Amino acid sequence: MQKKPVLTVAEAQQKLEHYCAYQERCHQEVVNKLRELGMIPTAIDTIITSLIQNNYLNEMRFAQSFARGKFRIKKWGKNRILRELKLRNISNYNIKKGMEQISEEDYHTTFMELFEKRKKEVARLPIEKQKKKLISYLSYRGWETELIYDALREL
Repeated sequence: MQKKPVLTVAEAQQKLEHYCAYQERCHQEVVNKLRELGMIPTAIDTIITSLIQNNYLNEMRFAQSFARGKFRIKKWGKNRILRELKLRNISNYNIKKGMEQISEEDYHTTFMELFEKRKKEVARLPIEKQKKKLISYLSYRGWETELIYDALREL
């Protein structure tokens, strides 16, 4: 088994600057990457501090970008986005700022598009099965139960 070459703090920092410049990252991802590279805790703290000071690492920016992206691209609901941000140890303040990136109008429109699309996919099933499939599909993606049941009442 080949040993990994040991990086200096400067080399690791440069590597992490590229890592953070490529895509928004949260602190947890950066710490995990540094541990993967075999850095010691004091070096990790030094590099994280430097990345924050040089604006490579910004949790608010990460939360906003994450919320926008997961909503627009993956069509996740607020519950799923909230859960995923909490898993990444993002502060409540930053989560709130991230969630503000989703307009209520877009949110409702996206939900209805998703609902209608899934409804067509399960249309051949008996009505009770349709409801069950719609509920599990939408709740897995983090859409609020009230929204789902309101839409189902119109079914």
